[in-house]
Amino acid sequence: MKLVSRKVPKTLEEETVSLLPEDPEDMWHAYNLILPGDIIHAHAIRKVVSTSSTGSTASERVHTDLAIKVKSTFFDPVISALRVSGTVAAENPHVTLGSHHTLDLEVNRAFTLIKPDGWDSIASAALNESLSDDKDGAMAAVVMQEGLANICLITQFRTVLKIRVESVIPKKRDLASDQDAGMRRFFEKTLSTLLRTMDFSESRPLLLASPGFVATDFKQYIANQGRDKADKVLLAVAKQATVVHANSGHVHSLNEVLKSPEVLAKMKDMKFAREAQYVDQFFDMLKLDDGRAWYGASAVEKAVNDGAVGPGGGVLLVNNSLFRSEDLATRKKYVALVEKVRSDGGDARVLSSDHESGQRLAMLGDIAALLNYPMLDLDDDAEEEEEAEEADDRNAREHQDMMDSVI
Repeated sequence: MKLVSRKVPKTLEEETVSLLPEDPEDMWHAYNLILPGDIIHAHAIRKVVSTSSTGSTASERVHTDLAIKVKSTFFDPVISALRVSGTVAAENPHVTLGSHHTLDLEVNRAFTLIKPDGWDSIASAALNESLSDDKDGAMAAVVMQEGLANICLITQFRTVLKIRVESVIPKKRDLASDQDAGMRRFFEKTLSTLLRTMDFSESRPLLLASPGFVATDFKQYIANQGRDKADKVLLAVAKQATVVHANSGHVHSLNEVLKSPEVLAKMKDMKFAREAQYVDQFFDMLKLDDGRAWYGASAVEKAVNDGAVGPGGGVLLVNNSLFRSEDLATRKKYVALVEKVRSDGGDARVLSSDHESGQRLAMLGDIAALLNYPMLDLDDDAEEEEEAEEADDRNAREHQDMMDSVI
């Protein structure tokens, strides 16, 4: 996603952001950004009917710019189509104020977004991710040959060159020991640059591609460094690295590499790997029934407010569907929970409700938490509230039945 312009006035509520989606992946990020109540300015085609002085009518399709207040959105992931429906929020010569309209947002067509209720931390994080090349699920790749390494980020739709590494390797006519020393220096330089450029703390997959055995030798070098330094991150990087053949160490060689079934399968699974890992961990903890795994809004909210989802293993899992509620108070409640966990030093994860991990979380009420210490009977209050509601319903029915009998 390209940032076209950003107007930051004195009040955050009036911040205006103009964005240009550059590929289908950006349409998914736009869908996560645009919520009910937001104002969207975008190009539109509107059918306009005019009446002549004689009473005859004629219609034409008019290109115009519309501002609408969002009521709903629909995203089709198959064709990356995003439709935004709402009511016209600004005067327009072709459309009456308050009338209903649906905007079709498209790749390579800019739109402007205003959030009258303010940019909360979840919305700001979604914006920052949409503007970053290193989106969640981007794979690190090093395409290399002797003395040359191109370090890239690969997403589902594009490859971004981050940095180029070059090193002089002695020619084959020189001593073998000189060649070996030259390759070690090259590998050392490439690895230090890779670690400085990419964050591997979250088990990011690594693709290594080269002609010959350069990529294989580099993977072994990473493993050796991890072993010698007792570095768990390097050991994990080496273990997860995938080695494939490439015709050269230049970036264009990745075009063929990315068609590999092995690479395609890894990229498909990697985007939501962290989410799936946390959900698996939650269900494992839930089986233990030791008071450290809770789900449901009431129990989780109580645990968060008591500081039990903090440092030392605390994790909050929330589906992004909760932040798409048309009720502003509901959205603010869950934003506050996420911010509370993060300020306490815990880990708050917003899951995609369209992915399997998010669908598993939906069966638990869209929210769950791993606690950093056991808490018991968190669901007692929820059961008491449910019993009270059932009692009120019974009383209301009995009262209605009594009134009906009197009548």
